[in-house]
Amino acid sequence: MRASRLMAMMLLLQQRRSMTAADVARELEVSVRTVYRDIAALQASGVPLWTESGPGGGVRLIEGWRTTLDGLTGDEAAALFFGGVPSAVADLGLGTVLVAAQTKVIAMLPPELRGRAARLRERFHVDAPGWFDDGTPPEALATVSDAVWSGRRLEVTYRRSDATVSRLLDPLGLVLKAGVWYLVAAHRQQVRTYKVSRIAAAEVLPEPSWRPDDFDLAASWAASSAEFDRSLLRYRCRLRLSAGALRRLHLAVGPLIASLARETASAPDEDGWSEVELWTESEGVAAHQLFSLMNGVEVLEPASLRAALRSVALELAARNA
Repeated sequence: MRASRLMAMMLLLQQRRSMTAADVARELEVSVRTVYRDIAALQASGVPLWTESGPGGGVRLIEGWRTTLDGLTGDEAAALFFGGVPSAVADLGLGTVLVAAQTKVIAMLPPELRGRAARLRERFHVDAPGWFDDGTPPEALATVSDAVWSGRRLEVTYRRSDATVSRLLDPLGLVLKAGVWYLVAAHRQQVRTYKVSRIAAAEVLPEPSWRPDDFDLAASWAASSAEFDRSLLRYRCRLRLSAGALRRLHLAVGPLIASLARETASAPDEDGWSEVELWTESEGVAAHQLFSLMNGVEVLEPASLRAALRSVALELAARNA
């Protein structure tokens, strides 16, 4: 945390050239005392800062001294954005660019921060791909990435579960989720999500793509993910849960389903049990998940799910008699 603040202070003073300690504290949202401690740390690590008291005084960088961070190209800055996920950088064809960007950033750091950055690289690693992913990027990823970066329209052949279709898309962003690449794009100005591995062919067109003025990729992805999760919930059951089982429900069915179920919970009866309505993917999934609640669950309906839990419980009792 402090290393990030020291770097922010260097860049801030490089941009403004001179600021009061109070101005720096306000910008960085810290106390003035913290600013003075950070100034001393930067001076000790070789950054040519000097302070002057009185009217017109403040904190200054020696005239002519600059970091080399502003020597980053646009591609290098983009590569740094994905720097914690090396496989993503490689998939997008930015591996060499990332090395150049990281070299520039490391070179501009004073010795204290340079050592910290090296220790971070040695001790922390982000492994985004899933356990069973073969690591091979989708064939269309490079073309799709080009369209996203350049802001141009994309013509694709897309393999849906029921048919292969042609689509003219306005690419809005790429998302890497557990090793799987997704394209967020607009089709006829309706934002949708496409799995890049299902794109059989892609061509970048010369015309610029359309992009909503208020589009936020992270917010759009979060909303799309939540909508997809809800679309899988097609099986309804009604349960009685003990107070303990209701508290542990998220461990059995996941936070989203548990949250939806708790919204339907009745007031506890005299034994502390509540009735809830639960939606999940299928009866088999429901039986598997609810069994983990042990004697804290009673299925009210449907009868087939109640029978399934009873059958498994009898078999388990017999096996452990």
